[in-house]
Amino acid sequence: MTGGPLASLKVVEFSGLGPAPLAGQLLADLGAQVVTIDRASAAADPTDINRRGKRSIVLNLKSSKGVDAAHRVIAANDVLIEGFRPGVMERLGLGPKDCPDTLIYGRMTGWGQDGPWAQTAGHDINYLALTGALHAMGQGDGPPVPPLNLVADYGGGTMFLLFGVLSAVIERGISGKGQVVDAAMVDGVPAMMGLVHGMLAKGTWGETRADNWLDGAAPFYRCYTCKDGKFVAVGALEPQFYAVLLSKLGLPKSYLQTQNDKRTWPARSDEFSAIFRTETRDHWAALFDGSDACVAPVLTFSEAPMHPHMAERRTFQALHGITQSNTAPRFARSTTAQSPPPRGIGEDTADVLREIGFSDADIQAILN
Repeated sequence: MTGGPLASLKVVEFSGLGPAPLAGQLLADLGAQVVTIDRASAAADPTDINRRGKRSIVLNLKSSKGVDAAHRVIAANDVLIEGFRPGVMERLGLGPKDCPDTLIYGRMTGWGQDGPWAQTAGHDINYLALTGALHAMGQGDGPPVPPLNLVADYGGGTMFLLFGVLSAVIERGISGKGQVVDAAMVDGVPAMMGLVHGMLAKGTWGETRADNWLDGAAPFYRCYTCKDGKFVAVGALEPQFYAVLLSKLGLPKSYLQTQNDKRTWPARSDEFSAIFRTETRDHWAALFDGSDACVAPVLTFSEAPMHPHMAERRTFQALHGITQSNTAPRFARSTTAQSPPPRGIGEDTADVLREIGFSDADIQAILN
């Protein structure tokens, strides 16, 4: 991929699962030259979207030749991304101390590089559980509901890895030195919770689930079931938007006076529920379209690309028949090309090694 605001950035990614591959994909979407180091060759898989825009090489990191080749690949790049448990890269002889001191070394884990649980297995739901955020999600009469793996893996993980790596790149422009970026999901999720932490401190947020402003308790910030079994999402937080909602639903303006009186919320929610059940989702979508009532249809994955707003912005694209996101964010001056589809794992081994100075004989020896 050529062009994009990150076209000058060279990244080597040690292949894995989840947040680290997404970080590499997003960097590649913005033009970074991303090479993954993989363990075994495989045919191209167009559904492996996190591999789009990347090249792939296969190296045997249990052999001295493979490790030596990895060192030379790393030295030819600006940034390294890895998502293994702490100590794995060091045991391979590829830890930060084994790499050039100008390298930005991005480390992605759930628990972090240290702490009592650093060597313990886990997934998004486990990391989210320790932050306090998971406890606040779901209905009050049941257990917490995991928000897919968007909050810890990708919000507290990928986005903070990218934030850290690009911050370190900027700092290197001043100091001339690289550094390790320790991105941990248990650190990133709390960093996103400033609003909630502030409300907790003020006493305006309680620890009872489904009893607060943004957790589905407020009648003006929740989803409702429609006549056809589909749903609408209501987010009329501000009084001026709540006023539009009330007007569109034919409800008294006097309800504005008690909008944030929690004692009225159960009855108001029941009233809204009864109204929304009288018509279909698409009826309500049409009624509220273009208004400031902050009401939107809850779309399925297959419906989302076809919504007029999403379609006009080309938020989604189809590469080889696979629906996926387009490049985000967008830039006024920098241009980003459509990301190439995923290549075969190991497909670029010879080309990448040749570009950094390996002879054909050396490449053959590494591959055998």
